[in-house]
Amino acid sequence: MIRDDGLHLFAFFFHYYILSTMSQAEFDQAAADVKNLSKKPSDDQLLKLYGLFKQATAGDNNTSKPGMLDLKGKAKWEAWNSNKGKDQATAQQEYVALVRQLQSQ
Repeated sequence: MIRDDGLHLFAFFFHYYILSTMSQAEFDQAAADVKNLSKKPSDDQLLKLYGLFKQATAGDNNTSKPGMLDLKGKAKWEAWNSNKGKDQATAQQEYVALVRQLQSQ
């Protein structure tokens, strides 16, 4: 019984490792693909992409919020901060899904 449980645990972690690797490769490809979209994304879409990318690559936003006169910096900060608490894999998956959606437009 213990051996069987160990085998299941190994299979779980192996499956998780394969999914993580595939997700990282998909994320890297999406990050390259976003530079070659046929149609320029809207400002809202660009901010969503930015926030997900930063969350996927840097984790939670722990930087100081820009001043109210720095409109661009504030918008980017808020886009990133809106993903606070989201794990890396989820942020990567959402980023890939958004890039694929933009590619289909």
